[in-house]
Amino acid sequence: MAQPCRLIDLSGSPHDRGVQYGHQAAQEIARSVGHYGAQAEALGLDNPRLAQIVREYLPVLETFDHRQVEEMRGIAVGAAVSFEQVVLVNARTELLQFVRRPALLESLQAREPDGCTGVVVRPQATRDKQLIHAHNWDWKVESAEGCVILRFTEAGALARFGFNARGICITANGLDSDRDYRRAGVPLALIRRKALEHTHLGLALRTVYCTPKSGSNNIIISHAASGLVYDFECAPDETFMVEPQNGVLVHANHWLSPVALMKLQEHGMSDAPSTFYRDVRAREALVARAGDITVDDVVAVMLDDFETPWSICYPPRASSPTDPSTYATVATLVMRPILGEMRVAMLPALGGRFTDYTLEMEGAARSA
Repeated sequence: MAQPCRLIDLSGSPHDRGVQYGHQAAQEIARSVGHYGAQAEALGLDNPRLAQIVREYLPVLETFDHRQVEEMRGIAVGAAVSFEQVVLVNARTELLQFVRRPALLESLQAREPDGCTGVVVRPQATRDKQLIHAHNWDWKVESAEGCVILRFTEAGALARFGFNARGICITANGLDSDRDYRRAGVPLALIRRKALEHTHLGLALRTVYCTPKSGSNNIIISHAASGLVYDFECAPDETFMVEPQNGVLVHANHWLSPVALMKLQEHGMSDAPSTFYRDVRAREALVARAGDITVDDVVAVMLDDFETPWSICYPPRASSPTDPSTYATVATLVMRPILGEMRVAMLPALGGRFTDYTLEMEGAARSA
């Protein structure tokens, strides 16, 4: 059974937050650096080459948000690792694609399998009229030992999923298309983090919708006070919207927007063959209870083991005969941002228990 994530509080300037983060999470960061460093070395990306690629990519990061770069420099200091290793942890998908496609910084030969199932239930579809935003993060099983929950008093630390004190909540799912990795865009994790820094919903939406990306991604934003949900299917150069049905939004790892499917080619099925029935099972289970959905209903969907190990929630398994890596549902997150509540279970298919984390809400979120 995986251990619960440690909660780390951060405050101060970007560099100070980074130093605090690096110092307090040095053990988890070392695991992440070791894991992604080994993956990079297997592709021929040694430390000098990593430093060169990061140096060439740095203007993109600096232009997007120089404060995030300062925070990563602080993390490196606090954790006693190199700045380039911290960038690798935060932008591993983009950096590893640059190795495979040097012309980005010549065709894409391999993709990293990536899963995830996202669910949002709008207030009108729940029993207690409170928005529920849930997510299964499917990725390499080693990642379970390199995760922490960050709670900060000012604009936050680099983050993958979560919500902020104004009730803006974000999760994301892997997508693939024929447009991927033709240019060097902003790392997806940095885009999500930037969205969580905003106090206004419109600015968070603009960040996700408009920022150029290297690869495709589905990004879901919900807003606690209003109950609004926005699902953006993002190609590197264009964004498409998917609407909730009966107050329920479900997204796995294939494109849903009819407009998107007329304009690009779906390439995700080879890496996520369960995506179609994961989507259907989650949506049908929740829509059938629309108006009376509870947190327990959402948890049951996120832990569904139909067709395991190719299920919504799956135990450690090899991705394919040619990929020696082990993948799993690393974490299940169930969030009720109006209450400042996040429940997280690490490696839930192995019996990981849920741990509760809280955040003091502000403004309209607190009033609601």
